Amino acid sequence: MSTAAHPALASRSLETHAWSVAAVIGADVAALETSLALGLACHALLARWMAHSIGVEQYFAVAVGILLLPLVNYQLGIYPGYLLGPVERLRRRTLATLAVFGGLVAWDNIVARGVLSRGVLLATFAFALVLPPLAESASRRFFVARGRWGIPVVVLGAGANARAIVRTLRADPQLGLVPIALLDNHPDAWNRSIEGVPVAGPLGLACDFETRAEAAIVALGDLSSEDAALPQELNFPRVIVLPPSIGVASMWVTARDLGGSLGLEIKKNLLVPRHLSLKRAMDRAIALPLFVASLPVIAIAAVWIKLISRGPAFYCQMREGAGGRPIMVWKLRTMHVAGERLLEAWFNEHPEARLEWTRHFKLRRDPRVLPGIGQLLRRTSLDELPQLWSVLRGEMSLVGPRPFPDYHLEQFPPEFRALRTRVLPGLTGMWQVSARSEGDIDQQESLDTYYIRNWSPWLDLYILARTVSAVLLARGAY
Repeated sequence: MSTAAHPALASRSLETHAWSVAAVIGADVAALETSLALGLACHALLARWMAHSIGVEQYFAVAVGILLLPLVNYQLGIYPGYLLGPVERLRRRTLATLAVFGGLVAWDNIVARGVLSRGVLLATFAFALVLPPLAESASRRFFVARGRWGIPVVVLGAGANARAIVRTLRADPQLGLVPIALLDNHPDAWNRSIEGVPVAGPLGLACDFETRAEAAIVALGDLSSEDAALPQELNFPRVIVLPPSIGVASMWVTARDLGGSLGLEIKKNLLVPRHLSLKRAMDRAIALPLFVASLPVIAIAAVWIKLISRGPAFYCQMREGAGGRPIMVWKLRTMHVAGERLLEAWFNEHPEARLEWTRHFKLRRDPRVLPGIGQLLRRTSLDELPQLWSVLRGEMSLVGPRPFPDYHLEQFPPEFRALRTRVLPGLTGMWQVSARSEGDIDQQESLDTYYIRNWSPWLDLYILARTVSAVLLARGAY
């Protein structure tokens, strides 16, 4: 999204699109009441096993009580939630939902003396964890597509940092920051555009944008002595200063006052033992029921493979695990047994396919893939289901960098390979849900590095939710 596509963004204020934020709140309220309706439906289905029935008074009390949640969300900055990434929004929403429903249970026990149905509250709570975030995401996408989401921002600087942040904001418009201009003191940068955003002139023009932009992003790299006071002199409601350091964690960073000097505390979550224990507990709690549920699918796929292709139903390969230790990675076999010979013959007939293989280590038209079942398993990623057993054994995690073959790992620089070994390899990962088969070597390195340096339980839950969507839609896989 750019100002060329949405010229109104350059001059509008927050009030002109307040209705879109109100619509997001309305969608949230509708999703909450739908959660209650589904909770009541669950109660009705199980009514014969329930000791008590639910009356209109209980229904009304819960319907009103859950409306506290949008108020809490508002106080937590979720509406409109500009500058909040999806992981942070998920964290705040989950904690707010826990707090509100915990408060309803406490009020019922202490004040109302148990008049509310525990079953309805529990079912409503479960649906409220899922439906409102989905409704918010759909609403955001709706308004983003129509250029009705976000606040205009001006970027100070036109160097590498500025280009990177403009590229990021345009690629992820749900963050709600819409760059309308860049300013830089280097004349050679003027009268051109970066990622479709014009470089309007020198930094001295910043005051001209104070009535047109809601925020300023200072992306000058190392500030000179004459520019050091610039962030304090800007009269924008929001001023964001990008540090010159790159390649460090961007989430879970806390500003600290060190005797009048600003310090940034970067939490190394993967070095905290209790965090790793929590990640392991999450893996087992989620992987065990998934593994049990997947057994019929694995059995049907294995029989199908045996019926159309001679050879084993499963494929096993040694891969690099945490600490550089080798692990066995199992998959349902999706390729012919003589796959390497078929691949080399394909390269000889189609030289352009070798370049595609070099960039992605995947082919859109792969001659090795079994017809029918092989294509289905690869499109849906169901060939990875046997790796749930590796998760239960502690050799893999549900989320982490994928355990690539040696020929794939050899394309990465040594420092990135060393970084990968700090964590367990994952059944899914950051680049799978962001790019899947479309991601090249550079994207894989960038996204996996982001995950390792910014890990948290909330990031894992976000990636798992995105994985479900990517698998169901078979998006980007081949």
